[in-house]
Amino acid sequence: MTDRHWIAAFLDAQAAERGAATNTQLAYARDLADFIEWLSGRALSLTDAQRSDVEDYLIHCDAQGLAKSTRARRLSAIKQLYRFCFEEGFRADNPAVQISGPGRDKRLPKTLSTEEVDRLLDAASVHGRTPADRTRNICLMQLLYATGMRVSELVSLPLSSAKGDPRMLLIRGKGGKERMVPLSPPARAALRDWLKTREAMEDAARTEGKPTSAFLFPSRGKSGHLTRHAFYVLIKDLAVEGGVSPSKVTPHTLRHAFATHLLANGADLRAIQTFLGHADVSTTEIYTHVLEERLKELVLDHHPLAKD
Repeated sequence: MTDRHWIAAFLDAQAAERGAATNTQLAYARDLADFIEWLSGRALSLTDAQRSDVEDYLIHCDAQGLAKSTRARRLSAIKQLYRFCFEEGFRADNPAVQISGPGRDKRLPKTLSTEEVDRLLDAASVHGRTPADRTRNICLMQLLYATGMRVSELVSLPLSSAKGDPRMLLIRGKGGKERMVPLSPPARAALRDWLKTREAMEDAARTEGKPTSAFLFPSRGKSGHLTRHAFYVLIKDLAVEGGVSPSKVTPHTLRHAFATHLLANGADLRAIQTFLGHADVSTTEIYTHVLEERLKELVLDHHPLAKD
């Protein structure tokens, strides 16, 4: 088997056995393609590469100026590939098993203030060529801020998840894991309005003999739903219209704002972990920086020695 056959078999197994999402598989494929290209430049392959070769590749990545997170991700892909190859009997050993990664820099997530979020929501209500576009834009932004969904989860929401004026939204996240997230009253109202508009659009499509869509936010594109790129462009436009710096605004900063604002207002870290769909609470702990001022106030207000 060639190197590319090994990678293809690995990706198939990730999809079939672990439910790896398409984006995850593409990321693995890109990282592993770079690794085998580096190996081939040294007359090596996945079959004969040794631990020292993997370590040399990581040094090469560092010399290129790649971020710690990128190097850690590439090593993770290599380690998972070799573990798969060892378990499948493609190799009698695993050359990457004892290699430690560079770790990740824990940077504070970029977020938005409540005032900036309000301006984005206001901009969504007036941005769009048609009333239907504006209704959809309001629903997209309200749902994103109310639930902290990943953008891929938002744009691919099935229509069935939103039927019946739900108080909780069922979200299918990474690895096919499902979670329930409550909807705020503004988000429920925006969803109801969009469903009415969408139903009218579907009725018109049926009359013309056009197919209907199973997605909440349908599109004529190949995926059948609004793409991540299209939403990224939309949210940048809303930033300009709302007077918020576009450099600060991405779909992910709305996710960070959701978590940060909940935590600042007293939400439990475990609850936020569940809402965000984090497998490990340590991932959620990055948001605890917002607790510093609240903890100071708590001590000054309630500790007996802090009182005059």
